[in-house]
Amino acid sequence: MRMILATALLCLWASLGVSPIHAQSLMSLDSGSSAEETVDLDTPLTESEAEALVSRLSDGQVRDILLEQLGTKAENLANDSGGVSDFFYHLTTGAAQSVIVPVQKLPLLVSGQSKAFSNFFDTFGVSGILTFLGLFLGVIIVALAAEFVFHQFTRKWHTMADMPTEGKNLRQTLSVLFKRLCRDILGVGVFIVAAAILSRIVMPPDMLVYSSLIGPWLIGFPRIAWAIGRFVMAPDNPAYRLVNATDQTARATVFHNVILALIIGGSQVIIQFNALNGVPLGETRLGFWLNGIVHLYLAILIWRYRKPFYDMMRGKEDVTPMEDRVARFFPFFGIAVTVGTWWVVNVVVSYGNFELLRSAPHYKTMALLMFAPLMDTTIRGLVSHLVPPMMGEGPVAERAYHATKRSYIRIGRVIVFGLVLITVGQFWGMTPSSIATAGIGAQLAARLIEFMMIISIGYLIYEIVSLYINRKLAAEMTAAGYDPENADFGGDGGGTGGSRLSTVLPLVLATSRVAIVVLFLLLGLSNIGVDTTPLLAGAGIVGLAIGFGAQKLVTDVVSGIFFLVDDAFRTGEYVEIEGTFGTVEKISIRSMQLRHHKGPVHTIPYGEIPKITNYSRDWVIMKLRFTVPFDTDPNKVKKIFKKIGADMLDHPDLGQDFLQPFKSQGVLEIDDVGMVIRGKFMAKPGKQFMIRKEIFNRVSAAFGENNIDFARREVRVALPSMEGRESLTEEDKAAISAAATSAADAAQAEAAAATAGGKQNDR
Repeated sequence: MRMILATALLCLWASLGVSPIHAQSLMSLDSGSSAEETVDLDTPLTESEAEALVSRLSDGQVRDILLEQLGTKAENLANDSGGVSDFFYHLTTGAAQSVIVPVQKLPLLVSGQSKAFSNFFDTFGVSGILTFLGLFLGVIIVALAAEFVFHQFTRKWHTMADMPTEGKNLRQTLSVLFKRLCRDILGVGVFIVAAAILSRIVMPPDMLVYSSLIGPWLIGFPRIAWAIGRFVMAPDNPAYRLVNATDQTARATVFHNVILALIIGGSQVIIQFNALNGVPLGETRLGFWLNGIVHLYLAILIWRYRKPFYDMMRGKEDVTPMEDRVARFFPFFGIAVTVGTWWVVNVVVSYGNFELLRSAPHYKTMALLMFAPLMDTTIRGLVSHLVPPMMGEGPVAERAYHATKRSYIRIGRVIVFGLVLITVGQFWGMTPSSIATAGIGAQLAARLIEFMMIISIGYLIYEIVSLYINRKLAAEMTAAGYDPENADFGGDGGGTGGSRLSTVLPLVLATSRVAIVVLFLLLGLSNIGVDTTPLLAGAGIVGLAIGFGAQKLVTDVVSGIFFLVDDAFRTGEYVEIEGTFGTVEKISIRSMQLRHHKGPVHTIPYGEIPKITNYSRDWVIMKLRFTVPFDTDPNKVKKIFKKIGADMLDHPDLGQDFLQPFKSQGVLEIDDVGMVIRGKFMAKPGKQFMIRKEIFNRVSAAFGENNIDFARREVRVALPSMEGRESLTEEDKAAISAAATSAADAAQAEAAAATAGGKQNDR
């Protein structure tokens, strides 16, 4: 029976993963005594040790221990399955305890540190320490000499030619800076390797461990930080500076970068020094205070230099209002990340997962944060080299080029954001194989990262689709010479519209964007555990309700699709719909907007359009009427028109807009005023009004040169006899004047009706 219980106890401890520390806390009872005693085990229990332990206990006591351990295992499983509640416990109370305990142990910090130094002096004595310092100084001098020799062979890597601050080439800048960075880091590597080799030769074995601590952490690590700072900030040569910063800010940044490296390196040295001299880390909680110093120093640094941080994040040129707001918020975000990372470390400590902190993921995360301005600057510089050249000329092409450049920048930022997110996850052990055992709210953290990755991929696809469609749209508009933002709506006959593709592409773009947003939002919500089935069912019910309750909307949408398929209109074209004239300014999925030449905008649903008359498709013919006296020679007028038409073809601005030259169509009619002679020309849509104005001016000037007058309407009053006109009374004169006015009004109305009929025929 005892053998069975011993085997069961061994298996239970193995399944619980009981360590020597846990085993030491187990309480056991001697078979002949009721007093409690502590079972002290230096190694995990083997089968024989477990049997020996059980042999000292009664059956009832073994059962009690088994029941207690089974209860503990059940409690641990319950905590593991607690999910969010367990995570929030460690996020709040557990992390707070990780802060309270070091504060409570603060008195032990001084005594523990004194103990470490005392043990060190007792071990080596004064003479031994002086010997160590002398040997270490000699090693450093020889290692520096080796590094100096290396620098002599790589002097060309340090050469930085003069380069103008404006218009500098990113590739050349990075090439020079990267060579200098490699030279500096390789020099530090030569120093460390030479110091390590020489230390193994001259240092006593018991002193070698201390030299291997001081050299890399207090000398090598700060110098690497200095080299990286010089690479980014170029404090001595602003022309090679990768971020937007003043010389003072650049020098201060490099300096504080070295100070941070010294603090971090010194922390590693003092922690390992204490461990070597009998003061383990958990005894004084020194790591808590050293880590707090790093985070506090960085937070103060960001707050003090918040304006330079804003300038670095903002950049110099081509800054959007959104980018400016993000740059203003970045220092506060940096402080929040610094404080948040410090709290996350306390959360990890509350879980007891010290192995996760061994690789210093919090420091790596903050380092990525500090390099955010550099990454953004690099993206902008790469985009300036990778963006395709501007297609065509004019304002449309310029706006398209600018929009393409902005899209490339946003795509680059999304890619970098995704890579940073993956890298931070790797720092904190959030891999598919280790996420379940990370001990820091594994499921919640993993789902949050996956949600952000899904949204990032969706936004990346959103930008790529938008970029492609916008480039196609800009190419179509540039080829057609149509600029919707600078379209001329002042004429009463419209102008040349865009192409068929440029009319349809905005609708395709809007539909694609909506589809991408909805799809990836549903994927993201589904990934974090939100049941999207009710959302889809609700969308189906809403769609069904729209189908039954908004049949007119369906009619408008379907009619619009067929109008677009038939290519009945395009944006920028001048159309008529049941007496409503205007230029097609905007189209949506259910309606179109017409801009009248006097300013009003008409919104017309597609379902209410019986027919569309398009006045801007391909070409337009304009017919002009001129009334001349009866005795005018029509052939002479014809020659004048022909000459004007030939001259207009050579006009520097309007000549290219003619499809057929201006010419005479002969005498149209003869009225009671004179002969009506008509001329016509064919031109590109929208150009006819400027041409008409110029033709009117030239015809008027040519008629004056050839003594041809325009016919004027006259009203004559015939009196039976002019005798006695001196004796006309005022009543007679008023009657004569009224008769003349009536006749003139009638003639004018008749002429207006004839003109309207002629214009209708011209249409």
